[in-house]
Amino acid sequence: MQLYNTLSAIERAALIEEAGKERLTISFYTYAHIGNTNIFRNHLFINWNDMDVLGRIYVAHEGINAQLSVPADNFNIFKEHLDSISFLENVRLNIAIEQDNLSFLKLKVKVRNKIVADGLEDNSFDVTNKGIHVGAEQFNELIEDPDTVLVDMRNHYESEIGHFKNAVTPDVDTFRDSLDIIERDLADHKKDKKLVMYCTGGIRCEKASAYYKHKGFEQVYQLEGGIIEYTRQVEKNNLENKFKGKNFVFDHRRGERISEDVIANCHQCGEPCDEHVNCANEACHLLFIQCPACAEKMNDCCSDACKEVHELPYEEQKALRKGKVVSNKIFKKGRSEVLKFKK
Repeated sequence: MQLYNTLSAIERAALIEEAGKERLTISFYTYAHIGNTNIFRNHLFINWNDMDVLGRIYVAHEGINAQLSVPADNFNIFKEHLDSISFLENVRLNIAIEQDNLSFLKLKVKVRNKIVADGLEDNSFDVTNKGIHVGAEQFNELIEDPDTVLVDMRNHYESEIGHFKNAVTPDVDTFRDSLDIIERDLADHKKDKKLVMYCTGGIRCEKASAYYKHKGFEQVYQLEGGIIEYTRQVEKNNLENKFKGKNFVFDHRRGERISEDVIANCHQCGEPCDEHVNCANEACHLLFIQCPACAEKMNDCCSDACKEVHELPYEEQKALRKGKVVSNKIFKKGRSEVLKFKK
């Protein structure tokens, strides 16, 4: 039985373009106790492959985290399948603010130790014992309260291009780093301050809220559905939008514009810009912010050294990489000494 992709990303993109049908980019998650993760993974792949679902889905004993695209024509069938699974019935689906038919080009359903890489070895708290979920209207009220501490639970490269006003934005590379920093900085306010958190779609905040309750914080809140759902509610209910800039997303779009504010800068020249790109040198692939002028000047590369390599014939580039352990800098997300204007 086929439980893997048979088409390359290029072949899949061509088929999607040829079909000319709209696709919906969707994300969802839930924390639940899943017994046999391999059987569950295979069940999802078999059913979703038949529906032409594409995306990146993680399954663990603690739940599921899914980012995917589905043909609009198959959405109702997809939703019926979710509802047939007890812990996914009526799960909140975050539908992307900006749609792109090519947001995902393969179906990857992977079994992981956790659905959020948190680095925690503390198994003494229940991830389902979460904080209070609030919608956009209550969130707006809470973050104006002087007794509230608003914390962005995302990483530095995400908050750099967009965040809520007055939010604490830890300069961290991982979710795990944020947990320790926030607990340390708010150690004296576990009882008297409201800890309000937000992230892209809610999954990191959900785990963080359970963790901080376990650590003794008494007033823990999280933005229901994250920035994606907040934006939808703001538009639907004509609320004030307190988010500035773009929301970083984890598909090839790399960002959805939430407000017209551009709060970041090109990492190479310092001009206002919030467009993330990957260095065109395949041996680098560094994620960084680059304006159109620098992209043209640098041939889509992050440095002169990478530009020189990228301009070589492809076979020479392959030969330079052969036999070497190349650190893929995409995981460093903008941490490089060649970026002069990185915040």
